[in-house]
Amino acid sequence: MLQFINVSKRYLDSGEVLSNISFRLEQGEMAFLTGHSGAGKSTMLKLIPLIERPTRGQVLFEGKPINHLPKRQVPYLRRKLGLIFQDYRLLHDRTVFDNVALPLQIAGYGQQETARRVRAALDKVGLLRKEKRYPLALSGGEQQRVGIARAIVHKPSLILADEPTGNLDPELSAEIMELFREFNQVGVTLLIASHNLDLISRFACRNLKLHQGRLVEGG
Repeated sequence: MLQFINVSKRYLDSGEVLSNISFRLEQGEMAFLTGHSGAGKSTMLKLIPLIERPTRGQVLFEGKPINHLPKRQVPYLRRKLGLIFQDYRLLHDRTVFDNVALPLQIAGYGQQETARRVRAALDKVGLLRKEKRYPLALSGGEQQRVGIARAIVHKPSLILADEPTGNLDPELSAEIMELFREFNQVGVTLLIASHNLDLISRFACRNLKLHQGRLVEGG
């Protein structure tokens, strides 16, 4: 599904933030990416949808190298991915329904199919009755659920989540992680960056631990 082979990332202003990262994530696996603040977790996740590109090494997705994928092909890669962020990144001037529908509209889905998929995704995260509300009328936990619905609406083969519970209290954090477990149980592959070691210890999943840009565990 996903493989890093001796991947490094260097920035001109901050030097090397990832050094010789190698690991393989199998189809249907759920794994956590952990490490101290500044360890390189977010940078590592950004290399997969090509928000950033590696300085050295190879990133393979579904068996194919993606490092040098032309810009025109990047949107097609991202359609296979579901991206979830700590800060939700919802459009406040659009309803819950329209926020979740956005990836389908970009991909050119018809109105009827879009409506069917959006409502199925909202039902999965328990927000079907709030499709006409705007994000600012929702709690933080509900906004994150909208973000999750948006990430799964196009049925991605891999979900990437960057500190998805970072702004939530312990109870809501546990609920979000249980949602991820449910997705994994039906075959979705997940890679979740988190600093909440107490929470992820409840899951029998691999822990890819970064320390100062190096993978020190789970590779």
